[in-house]
Amino acid sequence: MSDPLRVALVAEGITDYVVLRSAVEAMLHGRSFDMKLLQPEESVAFVGSGNAGAFGGGWRGVYRWCLQSAERSGGSFGDDPLFQFYDLIIVHLDADVAAENPAAYPHAPILELDGFLPCEQPCRGPAAHPHHTTDRLRRLLLSWSGAEPLPPRLVLCTPSKATDTWMMAIFFPNDVEMARAGWECHADPAGRLPQQKKKVKFKKSYLSYAERASDITEHWPRIVRTLSEAKRFHEEFQAAVSMVAD
Repeated sequence: MSDPLRVALVAEGITDYVVLRSAVEAMLHGRSFDMKLLQPEESVAFVGSGNAGAFGGGWRGVYRWCLQSAERSGGSFGDDPLFQFYDLIIVHLDADVAAENPAAYPHAPILELDGFLPCEQPCRGPAAHPHHTTDRLRRLLLSWSGAEPLPPRLVLCTPSKATDTWMMAIFFPNDVEMARAGWECHADPAGRLPQQKKKVKFKKSYLSYAERASDITEHWPRIVRTLSEAKRFHEEFQAAVSMVAD
């Protein structure tokens, strides 16, 4: 019997951890694994809202974590000593980050990103596609950590527009507003969760997502078939797993 696959996760927040852990469980088809949340810091992330560790939460926390990784590894994420302890490292960034403007944070400026964000592209139309944005965001993410070319055991996850899109597609696949906007183009999928019928609606929170973790795992194959960024994550994760010796 092979040892459990050791997976580390760098994510925007604790709800993303729930979604991605459930997806990994589906993708491994029963193979045992251990997942460690590196960012936000696992020791404080489960305590309650507002706890995210030294780097803070959200996309800016991922950004700061990547900068530290580049410094720790001498400028190249592929040489990060963390790969001595983990078989795979997943770095997550929601595609709605592409619309962020660093100038909007005067009390915590990120001057290094001036001119790089926003990088959002048209999402829907005759010549538009979600990957036009996510491709740019992925290149930016790799530049933060000095990870070009992509290390073979690093897996990027860039849901469009957020992991909440995947939650909507799993639990409310007939939502008219999501379909009208485009499933991977709706600007606020989390805002649609509490707009459902009274008996089935829920809000974005760690507890409400955790209660539905098994459903996420069960329906993951359907999401892969219908959402392009879920498919990309699925394929790249499995390709990385295949490179890890049993």
